[in-house]
Amino acid sequence: MSKMKIRSWNKNTKNQLITFGMVIVAYLVAQLLAATGMMSSLMQGLLVPMCTYSIVAIGLNLCVGYLGELSIGHAGFMCVGAFFGAFSTKLLEDVIPNPTLLFVIALLVGVLAAALFGFVIGIPVLRLRGDYLAIVTLAFGEIIKNIVNVLYIAKDSSGFHFALSDGNAIALSEDGMWLINGAKGITKIPHLSSFTAGIIIILISLALVYNLVNSRSGRAIMAIRDNRIAAESVGINITKYKLLAFTISAAIAGAGGVLYAHNLSTVTATPANFGYNMSIMILVFVVLGGMGSFRGSIVAAVLLTLLPEVLRGLKDYRMLIYSIVLIGMMLFHWAPKCIEWRQKIAGRVQKNTKKEAA
Repeated sequence: MSKMKIRSWNKNTKNQLITFGMVIVAYLVAQLLAATGMMSSLMQGLLVPMCTYSIVAIGLNLCVGYLGELSIGHAGFMCVGAFFGAFSTKLLEDVIPNPTLLFVIALLVGVLAAALFGFVIGIPVLRLRGDYLAIVTLAFGEIIKNIVNVLYIAKDSSGFHFALSDGNAIALSEDGMWLINGAKGITKIPHLSSFTAGIIIILISLALVYNLVNSRSGRAIMAIRDNRIAAESVGINITKYKLLAFTISAAIAGAGGVLYAHNLSTVTATPANFGYNMSIMILVFVVLGGMGSFRGSIVAAVLLTLLPEVLRGLKDYRMLIYSIVLIGMMLFHWAPKCIEWRQKIAGRVQKNTKKEAA
């Protein structure tokens, strides 16, 4: 292995360890603050949503930052994970009394369902590029949301009952229960999500994406992003690797959906939960955190989830300050002068580190 490759490998490993360490330290600090009563109940209520958005942002960053394909439909994959996970929980809650095991099963079901949808959708969609791909993925998210809103599934002693559009067509016996009740969604979901579970899923997601991008498949994915024609000319299977990245990205978004659903007593496929705005918000996390930077996606998701709540006391000025912070973060990451300044600071830090080591 050449010296250049060793340096690159050491740098990547160091950055990844910093990201893992940052997540673990943030978890320990939050647990300490909560245990000592220094964290308000409002902030404690935001811990699971912050984990949820961080997970989905990691998945989307794999698609946008490494594959180079713009997807605005990840709220749809999140919706798939949420409803399949909550559906399996409702079915099994009387059979499996252990809440941890029940949540793990729901997580596996949600992840597999989202991965399957990602694979099936990716086959025709990934033939498109640019704005066309973004429009089709957006349409997919809206289709999923609308299908769930007209779907009725119930269960009683005689078995399962299905209906579309008209829930009154299902006549339930006294022992029956609704699993999916149209626009009302899934109700009475056991509260299985926790901050600890969210952190574990974040760490697993980071391990998965880091192993992927540092592997031969990851290098093929980045080659496709940089120059599709050149990648195809050297024998890289474009369809295979694009589907691989898109499917894993969808699966991670599904995991975020499972965590999201089990943090609520009721989950519905409303525009506020899984609509266009949710997809755009997740995309904002990825862009502001830096495309290709999973650590940046986590930081952006946490900051932009906390900020509106921290500024809530300012009332009319809250969203104004929020917008200014968004613009400031965008300039910090992408303005040429800011990039030069960051590179100068990094160079000085590196020189000082070498001097101290010598």
